[in-house]
Amino acid sequence: MSTAPENLTPAERFALDAERRAFAKTELGAFSAELPFPLDPFQREACRALEAGRGVLVAAPTGAGKTVVGEFAVHLALRKGLKAFYTTPIKALSNQKYTELAEAYGQDRVGLLTGDVTVNGEAPVVVMTTEVLRNMLYAGSSTLDGLGYVVMDEVHYLADRFRGAVWEEVIIHLPRDVRLVSLSATVSNAEEFGAWLDTVRGETDIVVSEHRPVPLWQHVMVGRRLVDLFATRQSFEDLADVHDHVGDAAEGARAAVGPASSDEPRDLTAVNPELVEIARREVHAQHRSRFSHGGRANRRDERQRGIKAGAGRGETGTQTAGTRASRPQMIQSLERQGLLPCIDFIFSRAGCDAAVQQCVDAGLDLTSPAEKAEVSAVIEEAAKDLPPADLGVLNFWSWREGLLRGVAAHHAGLLPAFKEVVEKLFAVGLVKAVFATETLALGINMPARSVLIEKLEKFNGEAHVDITAGEYTQLTGRAGRRGIDVEGHAVVQWRPGLDPAALAGLASRRTYPLNSSFRPTYNMSINLVAQFGRRRTREILESSFAQFQADRSVVGLARQVREREESLAGYERAMTCHLGDFRDYQRLREELTAAEKYASREAGRARRNMVVDSLARLQPGDVVEIAHGRLGGSAVVLSADTNAREPRPHVLTFDHNLRRIGFQDIEGPIEPIARIRIPKHFDPKRPKDRRDLAASMRHAVNRSRSEGPETGRKRRSRRDFAFAEGYEDTERRIVELRRQLRAHPCHGCAEREEHARWADRWTKLRKETDRLAEQIRGRTNTIAKTFDRVCEVLESYGCLERAEGDVRVTDEGQKLRRIYGDKDLLTALALRAGAFDDVDEAELAALASTLVYQAKRDEPGLPPKMPSISLDVAVDVLVREWSRLEDVEEQHRLPRTAEPDFGLVWPIYKWARGRDLQNVLSGTELAAGDFVRWVKQVVDLLDQLADVPGIEPRLRRICHAAIESIKRGVVAYSGVSD
Repeated sequence: MSTAPENLTPAERFALDAERRAFAKTELGAFSAELPFPLDPFQREACRALEAGRGVLVAAPTGAGKTVVGEFAVHLALRKGLKAFYTTPIKALSNQKYTELAEAYGQDRVGLLTGDVTVNGEAPVVVMTTEVLRNMLYAGSSTLDGLGYVVMDEVHYLADRFRGAVWEEVIIHLPRDVRLVSLSATVSNAEEFGAWLDTVRGETDIVVSEHRPVPLWQHVMVGRRLVDLFATRQSFEDLADVHDHVGDAAEGARAAVGPASSDEPRDLTAVNPELVEIARREVHAQHRSRFSHGGRANRRDERQRGIKAGAGRGETGTQTAGTRASRPQMIQSLERQGLLPCIDFIFSRAGCDAAVQQCVDAGLDLTSPAEKAEVSAVIEEAAKDLPPADLGVLNFWSWREGLLRGVAAHHAGLLPAFKEVVEKLFAVGLVKAVFATETLALGINMPARSVLIEKLEKFNGEAHVDITAGEYTQLTGRAGRRGIDVEGHAVVQWRPGLDPAALAGLASRRTYPLNSSFRPTYNMSINLVAQFGRRRTREILESSFAQFQADRSVVGLARQVREREESLAGYERAMTCHLGDFRDYQRLREELTAAEKYASREAGRARRNMVVDSLARLQPGDVVEIAHGRLGGSAVVLSADTNAREPRPHVLTFDHNLRRIGFQDIEGPIEPIARIRIPKHFDPKRPKDRRDLAASMRHAVNRSRSEGPETGRKRRSRRDFAFAEGYEDTERRIVELRRQLRAHPCHGCAEREEHARWADRWTKLRKETDRLAEQIRGRTNTIAKTFDRVCEVLESYGCLERAEGDVRVTDEGQKLRRIYGDKDLLTALALRAGAFDDVDEAELAALASTLVYQAKRDEPGLPPKMPSISLDVAVDVLVREWSRLEDVEEQHRLPRTAEPDFGLVWPIYKWARGRDLQNVLSGTELAAGDFVRWVKQVVDLLDQLADVPGIEPRLRRICHAAIESIKRGVVAYSGVSD
């Protein structure tokens, strides 16, 4: 505790005064004098390192004030007459930071570059996305001249598997005299990351703070009531007075979690025993219900008795959770306790939109008349340029109604401009509750008084998985606004099966490791070779954080290999057979299993192709017999469906119903058994027409059964359809393997299956061990070896050529240098192959979409019918180039370039042709915000193509025309956001 000035000796007061005068003369002193708050210790430490000429890594919780260090770097740059770049991971955060810095330093001194927006790009202070800076470095932009400081906000994004490599590229390639300010969330390996920064950037101080300036309280919402997650010892004593047996539960909770962090707002000792008791009672009730023999009525009576018993416990609240509160009820509960504004994290876009509608339908209203007037004014201003015809498809009126009531959704599917309005209104307290996906936690600055998490699992694109401690920390870090709230509140909704001890583990751990996702790409490699040559580039890549981490991990992998080798020796002893070599017998079994699986897959594929082909061949008037299912019986085809990937022709069934038949409705290929004429004026909506046609069908079926099937069309047999090459060899191989298996000595062993179980375990562990050993062999110079393979691919395509003991970039390679994205080389190859030569602007935009769009779910298959012949030809060229590239990548053991995705072709083609938004999105699963985001990425790619060196003037004109055709309406309206 500091000594009061009046208690100091004259000498001490003189020394303190001298220290203050000296500090005031420093740049940090001048900077801090302009701040409305005193600097925290970690901010002072980091700023002093910057003023001393060193780089700095700052790792601190959300809301701790890390950006102050970045702002001090901007201050230093302006004082020294240097430039400062402030980089962010997303455009929305760039927009927000640009606004803040422009207000602080003036719009004439601050610029913004986000790919599709350029504002005062040559200003001394420029805010930009990290990709923009990466592209500047590769292009050798003159904007880099005079650069003194680069702030990398949210630098922990380098762990992102899709975009993380960009951060490492920038860190590696920035000139050595540029000071780097890295701002990160609290990560558990900050020292490791800082050590790498020190290696590649020179002197770098590591400043770590785990202190939250606004304390965070943890709660669970049971019904409509908040229950503290952690508890003091008094809580155990109070609950023990109610239930004697709770002491055991409390001790179990205390043992499971252990002492709470000293950084918590209270003297916490364990999980609240009340929550442990609620969980125990819930499990007990489920157990009784499961083994009850009294039927549904008895179980209902038990539930009623449990509810009544719980209600009688009054203030203790030890009853089971019962039904969960609805979303409007949860928000009302938080409002009554003064915990709004709130962010409710729902890991689903549809869930966020539904939550807003539920609140509106429930009559929830959180704003006063005066606040409604302010909200209305903001909405009117924001929507004045929106095309009136698009308001319906944008759900504008529902969105507006929610905002007027103080509730809103926030997710990537929302129109960017709508998200901006939500953020603005939330920041000034006019929106009280936001239902958001987890992307908000990683993006813009939107702190709240409380954060609500509805469930502790999310869908990661492949499966439902539990959220990690790092993700929980990131989400709850939004709770507590510095300078506004004295404390923040994190709330988890109670759900059946919730484990209080596991939740406490999430809330108390601070494990958020930062792992590199860096790998050399085609564009990165060719740009590095162009600047430094292949040898120097190899050395540069070996200095990446990915290689730094790989070298450190070999020791642990080697230990795992040793342990597994010991287990393998034991498995070998257990599977030894006295009749022969069981490993040889096991090899035959594995080969047979693999061959049978292949044969089964191929037979299924061939059957599907036969069925689909038979459906595609049906013509109006064909009478078919459907063997089983809800459509079983005869049916006549009303309309063919020959162009669809999965044909589903319309039919009229024997009982006069209109249906579609598809692959799933029939067991095998379907052939006409008769044929009838469909009247010219037949109307399927008229019951009489359907009855008459059904009668004609019955006569035709009876006639065909008496005369035999129609001979006019040849039936197709299994031989008419080609199986994959080698299928017949596989069938013969299966027969031979079965013969060898029966002839093997071990086949007659009485303990054969016991040996086989040990052999299966040995095989599985052997594969795992070999993979680990391969990792160890590959960890040394892993990144450089990948770079070598990338260069081999580039050489095979003529983008690089050997020259004077090194390699140089060819004219084709120069084109690739200007193309960025996941399909960079494929784009360059398609350009070379002439895919873009004979298309107009709408067709070009549609074609470009296949190189940037990626559907949420993988839906492999043939491309849909294209809007035009020219585009169809262009797509054929593109797919052919992708197929060849995939083969080359497989040969060189490189990750495969993703297949072109055709899901956006029709929407963007229609948009480029001037169709309205309603027409464009009709029949798709695209949200308006998603469509705008993808169109902007298409614009970005077209911009790149227009700047490719050596491009034909006509194609350059078409690129610009295509941009003009799609950068309109809501896309143009959404100008500066993402």
